[in-house]
Amino acid sequence: MKRLIKHIGLIAFSSFFLLTGCYDMEQYPADKVSSGSFWKDEADAKEGMMGVYNSLKKDASFRIYYTRDCLSDIGVGLNWGVYGFIEVAQGQSNSTTGVFKSVWQSLYDGIARANTLITNVESVDMDKNLTNQYIAEARFMRAFFYNELLNLYGGIPIYDETTEIDKEYDNMYKTRNTAEEVRNFILSDLEYACSNLPQAWGEEDKGRATSGAAYALKGKVLLYNKQYQEAINAFEEVCNGGYGYALYPDYAELFKPGGDESSEMIFAIQNLGGASTAYGMPVHYIGNRASYGGCINCLVPSVELVDMYEYKDGRPFNWDEIFPGFSTDNAIKEKVFYSTFDEAGQKVVEYPESVQTLQKMYSERDPRMESSIILPYTANLYKGWVNNAAKDCEMIIAPSNPSNETYGYVRNAYGYNTYLYRKFVPEYDMNGLIANRLHSPTNFPLIRYADVLLMLAECYNESGNQTKAVELINQVRERAGIALLNSGPSYLQATGKEEVFERIKRERAIEFAAEGIRYNDLKRWGLLTSITNNQAQVDVVGKVLSTKITEEKYNLWPIPQEEIDMNKELEQNPGW
Repeated sequence: MKRLIKHIGLIAFSSFFLLTGCYDMEQYPADKVSSGSFWKDEADAKEGMMGVYNSLKKDASFRIYYTRDCLSDIGVGLNWGVYGFIEVAQGQSNSTTGVFKSVWQSLYDGIARANTLITNVESVDMDKNLTNQYIAEARFMRAFFYNELLNLYGGIPIYDETTEIDKEYDNMYKTRNTAEEVRNFILSDLEYACSNLPQAWGEEDKGRATSGAAYALKGKVLLYNKQYQEAINAFEEVCNGGYGYALYPDYAELFKPGGDESSEMIFAIQNLGGASTAYGMPVHYIGNRASYGGCINCLVPSVELVDMYEYKDGRPFNWDEIFPGFSTDNAIKEKVFYSTFDEAGQKVVEYPESVQTLQKMYSERDPRMESSIILPYTANLYKGWVNNAAKDCEMIIAPSNPSNETYGYVRNAYGYNTYLYRKFVPEYDMNGLIANRLHSPTNFPLIRYADVLLMLAECYNESGNQTKAVELINQVRERAGIALLNSGPSYLQATGKEEVFERIKRERAIEFAAEGIRYNDLKRWGLLTSITNNQAQVDVVGKVLSTKITEEKYNLWPIPQEEIDMNKELEQNPGW
């Protein structure tokens, strides 16, 4: 039951004096309700808290976080701004680029809302323990937003609840705090949240932050700072603290209504679809033209991602074993994949000879591949919604691809022969649960149990305990339905630290495809530049669509130039 999102969606923000932008950006709202007429009872406190959660649902914060994959090796971006990050991924950005400003504003907006609640909730007439719980919830959310700012921009100015916006709005010119100071501030908030948030909420409030979510985020912050033993302590609390978290048995169903509310979801953006409850996640930017409403696939999977999926028995995949010369000869790729359409471009008149070989290969691969990605010629057709009716659609590869959903084919909105996402993308009309392509009812995971298991495995590996690390990796692999590490053949061996790390690196790419996690993973591992700089973005048959340019300076985004222009105390990041 998605009750929390109803509270979020029904808030009248015009009557609630939360900032609409960052502290020192935009205009201070002139139509705010005075604190004398609000903050009276728990209903006001809850409405204020829903306003904090609502900041997650901005495109530039976390609402379409899947598009962050466009900045990593596993995604290709096909649009500008936060919808595809073309200007960032292709090295065409500078400190005035709008995406840097919009993300900065959205995250600081969430912080402003959390601070407003913390400042005022003490005056609400309710039990002291409940007051502390609301403060803990707001501090968790504030930590969540600050942690994203830290990962993207490094040290940034800290504004907490002692900032008196009414008095200081025109003079909020703090200098940047160091990354260590910001991290310590985040950890202090999370310590309070761990101690004062409930382990679980009732059905009416399901989806609100819990102490388990606070421990998970705390572990993540510590892991990113290479404080492995402290991170282990936090993650072990998540696993062993009686929260009831568990891997959902069906990976494909985890990202559909039902599975999205399972015990694997530690913290997620709560979504609703439907004509009268349009409070959902945009699938417009990840779906294809055959998807509900006709979508524009701003994010598509890279060929590198698709080739990472192993066989079910754990063997690494290699195209050249099936089609010799495939990896280096685009002519061979075209022969393997190209179909021929009739003159009208409405029907395939000749399929490639390799169709059965391809279908057999797909069936032998890691099942997460077909669960996540629409593949050419697979027997697992995409369940589209075309001309207001259900339509099973096949993915076809052809020169100057004329395929069209009207005739039963999956189509890339830009006409490219790329792979397309199945994960999160609606099937048919989702049994009536979706009425708008911008409002899918599927919750979007921000922290799930599989992430905690693999982060804990990473901590164990860095601490020299490869045996425990492999045990946790194997939990994720077992759910996926693929062979366990160290279970026989040499290609499953993972005993040394580097071997185990390579397994974690690959496992995280596959498990969290289209969840936006890969970008920060590559940055914290120091691999972003070496993996993505000059990475050719190619289609299925090897045609280069674009090239990623990731200089070292991109490990930290620039402070938006507009912020520096307004606040001379801010120093720019190196290289910008």
